[in-house]
Amino acid sequence: MNIGEKIRAAREDKDLLQNDMAKLIPMNQSNYSKIERGVQEPSLEQLRRICQILELDPSYLLGIERYEYVSANDIKLLNDIKSLIKAYHAI
Repeated sequence: MNIGEKIRAAREDKDLLQNDMAKLIPMNQSNYSKIERGVQEPSLEQLRRICQILELDPSYLLGIERYEYVSANDIKLLNDIKSLIKAYHAI
C-alpha cells in the first residue's frame, strides 16, 4: 500500500470527504486528490497536517520501521560479550 492509499483508507475510516481534508490541511481539493492517487507527494507541512487530522504515525505512512534505540553502553556490552565468546572458544 502506498502513501496515498494509506491516507485514503484512514480518511474513509474517519468518514471524511476529500474536500473536508483539503479544507483542514488547507489546500485545494484537486491537489489533495492527487496525493491520494499517488500522482503528487505531499509537502512536509501537508504530511504533518494529514497525520494530525487522521491521527496517523508518519512512520506508518512512510513505511519506516521503528527500532528501539541502542545506546553506546549497549553496543559496548555486546562487544564485550562477543570478545568473551571468542576467548572462550579459543581455550
